[in-house]
Amino acid sequence: MGRDVPALVFTREDRRRYRIKMQECLDTFAQMLREARFESERPQVGLEIELNLVDDRAEPTMRNNDALEVIADPAWSTELGRFNLEINVPPRRLTAGGPDSWESEIRTALNHAEKRAKSVGTHLIMTGILPTLRQEDVGESALSENPRYRLLNDQIFAARGEDLRIEVDGVDRLRTYADTITPEAACTSTQFHLQVYPEQFADYWNAAQSIAGVQVALAANSPFLFGKELWHETRVPLFEQATDTRPQEIKVQGVRPRVWFGERWINSVFDLFEENLRYFPALLPLCDEQDPAETLDRGDIPELGELTLHNGTIYRWNRPVYAIAHDKPHVRVENRVLPAGPTVADTLANGAFYYGLTRTLAEEDRPVWSRMSFSAAEENLHTAARHGIEARLYWPGMGEVPVAELVLRRLLPLAHRGLELSGMDESWREPLLGIIEQRCVTGRNGAVWQKEMFHHIDATAHCGRHEALRRMTQQYIDYMHLNAPVHTWPVD
Repeated sequence: MGRDVPALVFTREDRRRYRIKMQECLDTFAQMLREARFESERPQVGLEIELNLVDDRAEPTMRNNDALEVIADPAWSTELGRFNLEINVPPRRLTAGGPDSWESEIRTALNHAEKRAKSVGTHLIMTGILPTLRQEDVGESALSENPRYRLLNDQIFAARGEDLRIEVDGVDRLRTYADTITPEAACTSTQFHLQVYPEQFADYWNAAQSIAGVQVALAANSPFLFGKELWHETRVPLFEQATDTRPQEIKVQGVRPRVWFGERWINSVFDLFEENLRYFPALLPLCDEQDPAETLDRGDIPELGELTLHNGTIYRWNRPVYAIAHDKPHVRVENRVLPAGPTVADTLANGAFYYGLTRTLAEEDRPVWSRMSFSAAEENLHTAARHGIEARLYWPGMGEVPVAELVLRRLLPLAHRGLELSGMDESWREPLLGIIEQRCVTGRNGAVWQKEMFHHIDATAHCGRHEALRRMTQQYIDYMHLNAPVHTWPVD
């Protein structure tokens, strides 16, 4: 969830002060790491889900403030677009409450929100990109009213100096320009959080990076954008382009993008925060009054406000997070590669696979990242986004292999082992990872179902492309509420 900021005009002095404060925060963070000042109890996991708002016809509706008002729950917040909302599911221990407790909690929260939103003529849908979204829906008027988004929009375009160019080649070709960052709002994701001990952070982050492509291939759910059929997970190239502060001349100089996979395996969480300061100018140079070093010296926990605000404007696919909970600081990996949906059952299966697999990979004697180049992991992500569950990905010891074969032969057993090490018994593991297994066996995930259903309607109803997408989306919403995993959804 983003930090709110006031509407401001920044001066050169603001930027100079902010740069100094960020360095002070980084130095204090380094001291906290050296002195082991972090949470030492059993880590927790967390979940954020971004959703789209639609009307009774499954068309986007720009009413997130109205929906938020009637939902009346602090766990919910606005997102970039007026057709978006986000829920922040409270953190928990991975095995707390038994096998059905987390699913029940999430479904209860979503059902309550749907019931309340319906009273103002809106409905919620979990999908990577809303299939009925048109390009005219993401103009300046679609930007949420929170001043944070307007300020972020202005700063990105001030840095870029020209309109955004969005290009994606799939089944169809998309070529367009945007004069706001609201196309980013088309990208709705699921974000898994994993709290780790600082000394283990690098291993877990490296593990998460190494499996990012596999995650996307299994869970792709964004095949349509602005009426065009593009990549299986079009959200990946769209997000990379819709928040790019670099004009073409800066790109060719090798300046890093703000939506970033990274460029190397790391040795410490410090590496990522230090890269943030070294490579990325501030977009929101807002200073607070706290002196981080003085706060730490007197025995209190510093907020490191400038460091965390800056980190929130750098969109790594696996992002480091520093936070304070119950008066104790901690660090966590925020896994951002996955789209939202299609169902809560699918979401929790994706989470089980991620949490279990990273646990095993992070504790291997010869870790996968010592046998795999960083560029291969990045290439896997984009190959998976383009081809989805049909992708062929590289894995050490196997070479380039179909993702279903990789998961069934090698990675699912590792995910089971990781969940077992985390204290999750077989009766809980089997249903969750069984969903992942059946996706591989059937070759069906959200993107595959959307594509098949769209083409079925288009071929049989002869109703036009947008109407076929609208009917498909209505059917998607019906199945979403049934909570049957997407690999079981029929096409008829």
